[in-house]
Amino acid sequence: MAAACGAARESSSGRTLNTAQIPLVASHPEVYEPCDDSFALVDALLSDKAQLLALQPRLCMEVGCGSGYVITSLAIMLRQLASGTQYLATDINKHAAETTQATLEAHGVHADVMVTDIVSGLEKRLAGMVDVVVINPPYVPTPEEEIGCKGIASSWAGGLNGRQVIDRILPAVREILSERGWLYMVTLEDNDPLDICHLMSEMGYASRVVLKRCTEEESLFVLKFWRDPHTATNASPKSPKSESWFSQLPFKSLWHKGS
Repeated sequence: MAAACGAARESSSGRTLNTAQIPLVASHPEVYEPCDDSFALVDALLSDKAQLLALQPRLCMEVGCGSGYVITSLAIMLRQLASGTQYLATDINKHAAETTQATLEAHGVHADVMVTDIVSGLEKRLAGMVDVVVINPPYVPTPEEEIGCKGIASSWAGGLNGRQVIDRILPAVREILSERGWLYMVTLEDNDPLDICHLMSEMGYASRVVLKRCTEEESLFVLKFWRDPHTATNASPKSPKSESWFSQLPFKSLWHKGS
């Protein structure tokens, strides 16, 4: 991941629209601050805002919430929905959970924030229930021994080709996505996005690149996946289907201040 950035992103009128305002975000030295990859993911969601509103998701989730910038921005984006969308965020770093909670509160939106590795312990409760999953995963190629490190290193250490954590995330997310569910995920060119799309197609998911962004340090892709029973073992994009059953899942947060 790029070096941490803390600036707010503003419109030409000087107001930040549809996204969390970074000056209001609590910070911690062991929590990754929003930067180019975070902004790319939120921009991809903004580009899909009309489709997200039409989907009327009942449960949205961020895996690896960090500062809370993405899940907060998503909640702000969709809060015009009157359907009572619920939000859930997880992170293995307890400081990230605390920072995400503070970010949510600063913007007047709510999500249940849980300290866990990806979705560990939640698989059965969430199976087939989540309509939108957003992930800015640890994608930086690093030595394997850096994976699982405590603190801020957990936000970027991706192991061989930056894929070792991503390859754990994909099957876990497949289990929790609803039949109409969408996954948005940031990848790096070194991660081989085409191969990721191929792997997901083998699981029955179509895909497309929502956004590509080149920075001074990296080439980023935001990929979108959705279930498609007609998907062959390739990454050819197809139109997602929007109708499906969904049962609302009530949550009680497993994380509390001071835990």
